[in-house]
Amino acid sequence: MSDAPSLNTPRLIDPFARTISYLRLSVTDRCDFRCVYCMAENMTFLPKKDLLTLEELDRMCSAFISLGIEKLRITGGEPLVRRGIMTFFNAMSRHLESGALKELTLTTNGSQLARFATDLHAAGVRRINVSLDTLDAEKFARVTRWGRLDQVLKGIEAARNAGLRVKINTVALKGFNEDELFALTDWCAREDMDLTFIEVMPMGDLGEEQDRIGQYWSLEDLRAQLEDRFTLTDLSESTGGPARYVRVAETGQKIGMITPLSHNFCSSCNRVRMNCTGELYMCLGQEDNMSLRDILRAHPDDDAPLHAAIRRAIGQKPEEHSFDYSDDQIAGQMSRHMSHTGG
Repeated sequence: MSDAPSLNTPRLIDPFARTISYLRLSVTDRCDFRCVYCMAENMTFLPKKDLLTLEELDRMCSAFISLGIEKLRITGGEPLVRRGIMTFFNAMSRHLESGALKELTLTTNGSQLARFATDLHAAGVRRINVSLDTLDAEKFARVTRWGRLDQVLKGIEAARNAGLRVKINTVALKGFNEDELFALTDWCAREDMDLTFIEVMPMGDLGEEQDRIGQYWSLEDLRAQLEDRFTLTDLSESTGGPARYVRVAETGQKIGMITPLSHNFCSSCNRVRMNCTGELYMCLGQEDNMSLRDILRAHPDDDAPLHAAIRRAIGQKPEEHSFDYSDDQIAGQMSRHMSHTGG
């Protein structure tokens, strides 16, 4: 039986007439890195009993897919550190085969790709995002606290050899990777990998040693620096995410820019996020959420209450987030860490 929504099944439409077709699902809050803009060094993670089981993740995602979700991105923490995670990816492949799901993908720090790249491709994954903020091994160790650059580069190579298209996600960090702007751009051009820059977002308390304002590098400034060397042409295309894209005439490569602070992208938002305990966040930059775990567990043989709850949640999706760094103040900071919601 197909999991695709029937012609009589209303799609998920939010109060601002946006069709919600994209679910970003965190399968764990744990990670083998401690990136300075994402986590405190000494994190307290969720009790494992609170996490959705792999079977519950399957049922939850299948419910969303039956209501019109066509793109599923798996995130964390680091999704590939979750024990048995390939069981879940293999289960989701049936929705690709049925045609209900158009894309199954993930965002990863790359540390485990050498182990899993071939299996991910076999499960139907064709594109992945790899988070990488520097090509300098010493700086990489500093920004990730626990990571090794050579391990990630070997993972990227394994992914490409397995047939996965790799896009690099780089968080723009003032005073950290400004001097690598062109090195990162040139490397991605040589390796035929797309590149997306992301403004640092005010998510979670990182401790007194981390200064949010000091980390923030506006992508308006980053783009101006690129335009000193390259000819950039704005592209109208979208991959279903928040990035705006440009084409670099001199290299032919595509560069994306995700600008939640300097340029609000909310008008075209088509996504919601779920964390590993079943809390659905209708907006990354708002605290409002709806817990679906208890509903799912209370009705093991009936998806109707879960479907109804999902629709209620989408009906509460706000118009926009509230991130703001203007006037050297942080407004709209979220109490939860990015690893809790999913990157």
